[in-house]
Amino acid sequence: MKFVRYKANGKTSYGILQGDKILQVQGNIFGKYKKTGKRVSVSKAELLAPVKPGKIIAIGLNYKSHIGSRPAPAKPEMFLKAPTSIQNPGGPIVLPKASAQVKIEPEGELVLIIGKKGKHIKAEDAKSYIFGYTCGNDVSERDWQRGDLQWARAKSSDTFSPFGPCIETEFDFNTARLVTRVNGEVKQDQTTADLLFNPHQIVEEVSKVMTLEVGDVIYTGTPGTPEAFHPGDVCEVEISSIGTLKNPIVAEE
Repeated sequence: MKFVRYKANGKTSYGILQGDKILQVQGNIFGKYKKTGKRVSVSKAELLAPVKPGKIIAIGLNYKSHIGSRPAPAKPEMFLKAPTSIQNPGGPIVLPKASAQVKIEPEGELVLIIGKKGKHIKAEDAKSYIFGYTCGNDVSERDWQRGDLQWARAKSSDTFSPFGPCIETEFDFNTARLVTRVNGEVKQDQTTADLLFNPHQIVEEVSKVMTLEVGDVIYTGTPGTPEAFHPGDVCEVEISSIGTLKNPIVAEE
């Protein structure tokens, strides 16, 4: 099932995506909800980031194709991204004036949506804590990432965490295909079989030190070696059976 969060007629709602229609639901999608009987065309709705997370956790160096000749990490390497870096599907990724804007790159990623609170979760139990999956883009300013002591501004500038367009609750993460395109040209193309640590292992490691709460988001890492994008470009992250996250690139005024 595909859940979306959207705005239509001035109201923000959750719904179930069915083709080009959204079926509005009322209540808590993580618990009890019901269909209202109202429908809206996707073309007449503004899709929003599917959840408003309390925290965004990201995993670095988690694809063999991204590591290259570097030593592989012994465990999932985590960092945090600010909730203020969230951007909606279709919303612009804004390249900051403070940046030279020449080495800002997309990182297409599979994203987990946590559906149940927990800590010290074992990998074998993690499935029941993951509500679903979506597409994400861990936008990264490489000069800042390499030059700063911390990755805060490189990874958490405003709009640097788009995700969506929907939450797919029935998803096989073992062999899904992830493709990132800039202006239609493929920049990343890999399957999740290339992951070093799968989503269940990631949940176990993160929950050793952080309580995972309902609606929290985990970016699981990016494959390959993405290239920089620039104002005027359009970036797409597509994951098989989930959909496509599409964002235009603009310069901060």
